[in-house]
Amino acid sequence: MAQKTLAPALPEDIDRGRPTSHQRVAGATSVLVQRANEIRLQKVSWPSYLQSLMISQEDYEVIMGVEASGQSRAVLLQNQRYQVARTFMNLLGHISKDQTIQYILILVDDILSEDKSRVEIFKEYARKHRESMWSPFLNLLTRPDTFIINMTARIIAKLACWSHEPMDGSDLTFYLTWLKDQLRTPNNEYMQSVGRCLQMMLRVEEYRTVFYQLDGVVTIVQVLSTGKLNFQIQYQLTFCLWVMTFNNAIADKMNKYSVIPTLADILSESVKEKVTRIVLAVFRNLIEKSEDPAIARENCIQMVQCKVLKQLEILAQRKFEDEDITSDIEYLNEKLQTSIQDLSSFEEYCSEVKSGRMEWSPVHKSEKFWRENAGRLNEKNYELLKILINILETSKDTLVLSVACHDIGEYTRHYHRGKRVLEQLGGKQWVMQHLTHPDPSVRYEALLAVQKLMVHNWEYLGKQLEKDAQQSTPRT
Repeated sequence: MAQKTLAPALPEDIDRGRPTSHQRVAGATSVLVQRANEIRLQKVSWPSYLQSLMISQEDYEVIMGVEASGQSRAVLLQNQRYQVARTFMNLLGHISKDQTIQYILILVDDILSEDKSRVEIFKEYARKHRESMWSPFLNLLTRPDTFIINMTARIIAKLACWSHEPMDGSDLTFYLTWLKDQLRTPNNEYMQSVGRCLQMMLRVEEYRTVFYQLDGVVTIVQVLSTGKLNFQIQYQLTFCLWVMTFNNAIADKMNKYSVIPTLADILSESVKEKVTRIVLAVFRNLIEKSEDPAIARENCIQMVQCKVLKQLEILAQRKFEDEDITSDIEYLNEKLQTSIQDLSSFEEYCSEVKSGRMEWSPVHKSEKFWRENAGRLNEKNYELLKILINILETSKDTLVLSVACHDIGEYTRHYHRGKRVLEQLGGKQWVMQHLTHPDPSVRYEALLAVQKLMVHNWEYLGKQLEKDAQQSTPRT
């Protein structure tokens, strides 16, 4: 089976973030680690399991040996690899008590963390028995106990990333889907642990591709955009986006998923250097890693539209310990300044609409702009027009709604088939609906847009009547 493709210069440890000169283990205070430390102190009464014949003498001796510390444990794990794996599989498969399962999983996690090569102990056992290494652990993800499922997820991440052979097929899809669903779980106290698993998995090229295909980027952006995350989880999920940008094909599609607007908001509110650093690293990769100059330029324009330049100006006044931040600020500032100089009015308009952050910039009120460009809203299967309609349907921002109503009115006024196209796309009903909007500015722009629709209709009707009259006049 093919070897995994690891992204270069990325952290390997599940408990580490982007490497810096001040790198340190993060996660010692996570809920999972805290709970594991408590459970580890509550020793299991293995003699009682032996006496009641719930475990064999052989399994008893192995588990007692694994519990021991120092050289004897290392010798056992080296010389009795097969028996160690069999004992753990037997215990996980036959013991039902949650507290004991918790303790066993902590032991598994400990021995893997001590030596990454020990993941092969379980791989060798599964191969010898012609069984799946993943099934016993994936089955545990369906248990109701939240500690069990999250410690299991942590173990699976280590097995998947430290083994010589990658996780694949339905097993990989199931695990990544489980992680994705955990991100959406309301009030998930183990969110930090889920983030760590994703940080680790997405270092592997094959795993990034599958996660993207499962709408992983969409999910991360949606979770980040809720604005309800602490800085550590913001960092972890942004780190995941950063790692994804090392896949050029994925990076070139990022601007479709509101990655830039979402991270621009985080950057503007961030007070933590690690969050600032990772957001800037994503922005840099979206420009630097793109193989298509047009997409890199579009990303620059979108960053300008999302006021990233203003944030860079503010950040440039601060003193950072991490040299990466200063380097990224300088790089981004140069690229964004260059993009402004080359920006046409229509590109500026496209970027503004796609960002969803519309305001009364000069382009909206320009008669010349609409006369020359109204028809271009039809390009790419009415892409911009559909975005404007979606804004009317979903946005809560009164300024954005006002500008969108205005632009739709200008489109129908300057494009001769505008009214018909708008009706076909369902836009007319949303303009009409905003006639009763609570905000007077939105009502006013919606009313003007409706008037433009009606005037356009009367102009068309007048021309038709004039044409009919000319056709019916007898020739002399």
